Amino acid sequence: MKQAFILAALSAAVLVGCSKTNDTGSTVTPTTVPVVKEAVSGDVSGVWEKGSTYKITGHLQVPASQSLVIQEGVTVVFSDSTVKPEFIVKGNLYIMGTSANPVKLTVPDAWKTTANQWGNLWGGIIAAPTCAELLIDNAILEYGGAVTTESSPSVKAGLYKATAGNHVPAVNYSNVNGKLVIVNSRLNNQNEDGFYIEGGKVIIANNKIYTQGISGGDAINIKSGVQADVAFNLVYSPNTNALKLSNTGDRTPQAYVVGYNNTIVNAGWRRPTIKGGSIWVEIAVRAELYNNLLANDRFGIKRDPKNPEDARSKVSNNLYYNYTADGVTNFQPTTEILTGTNDVISKTTGDNDPKFVNYPLSTDQKNALFNTAWDFRLQNGSPAIGKGTTSFTRLYADGLTFANGTIYKSPAPSTTIGAFGSN
Repeated sequence: MKQAFILAALSAAVLVGCSKTNDTGSTVTPTTVPVVKEAVSGDVSGVWEKGSTYKITGHLQVPASQSLVIQEGVTVVFSDSTVKPEFIVKGNLYIMGTSANPVKLTVPDAWKTTANQWGNLWGGIIAAPTCAELLIDNAILEYGGAVTTESSPSVKAGLYKATAGNHVPAVNYSNVNGKLVIVNSRLNNQNEDGFYIEGGKVIIANNKIYTQGISGGDAINIKSGVQADVAFNLVYSPNTNALKLSNTGDRTPQAYVVGYNNTIVNAGWRRPTIKGGSIWVEIAVRAELYNNLLANDRFGIKRDPKNPEDARSKVSNNLYYNYTADGVTNFQPTTEILTGTNDVISKTTGDNDPKFVNYPLSTDQKNALFNTAWDFRLQNGSPAIGKGTTSFTRLYADGLTFANGTIYKSPAPSTTIGAFGSN
């Protein structure tokens, strides 16, 4: 199910301010002409025009108190393999693609080889605590996750982990008073963590994440200071967890995540330690987890008995399927695997086949290659249809309002478990 967003383009607001009146008295809005900008680096702000290409050869920074709007169809090519640019956001960033013309943050096509399957070719978007608003709508982020060095802007500015030797996530956000919305987007070929969030009011919905994490890393990693709705996402074969939910960091407010109607497939098998799973909750996080479809994951919803989740956490109406005996065993409730009300849990291999329209459930659980022809909608007769719940409160049903008045709402939950509904 798709969310009913109220959309009003920030970039359109910029153009309206530049409109003029012709001789007949009618208003004419200037036509933007796509451009190719070579060797872009340093401070950036204003508007990157629709359909244009920006070739990035050095680190980027949106200065504090300034904003950058990236319009639909823009291609941002990180094309310096030595610098491996980071994208630092001290002001605000609005990436505003459309389904027909997404914004692409990518690398040269010649670099998209098997040898570079795990990215590591540019840094990522790293937002400082001064970033009040970060919006990513209909974008493709790929081939990122470069490792920090002593000369990295994030290290020098004390951002993210502020030390050399760490692979940068695709997006890092850290303003506990800010707003982060990532919707309708795709993240692929990422070296380690996908979205690493350390603060803010957050919506992460209707995204696809795959080929992520070569030797570690969670798809969506949430820490203290975050209050988030995470819904209708497909996460395929994350190295570790699709959702890592923790109250680490001693920030206020307490981490509170409502995660619902996500489809998580093949999670955790490529991580050789007990950390790999599907959803991980720990250290006083308040988590509510509903209507999630877990297929062929290494574990069910995993917890740390020594550092438990908040007692107000709730789990219900999730569906579990596995075609291997180990997977089925690892779904069963224990002191480390959370049980949920009205969960649909496999007792033997092959129970509760979700009946995906087009995905071979016997696919190797360690497979990380994604076939874009796969279709994770559900066929008639799926045990996931009608087994979900809608009787819970999502955090942003009324929406998050951005500075220009644009409102983004969390999608309404569905009684069909998983992210895609039925065929």
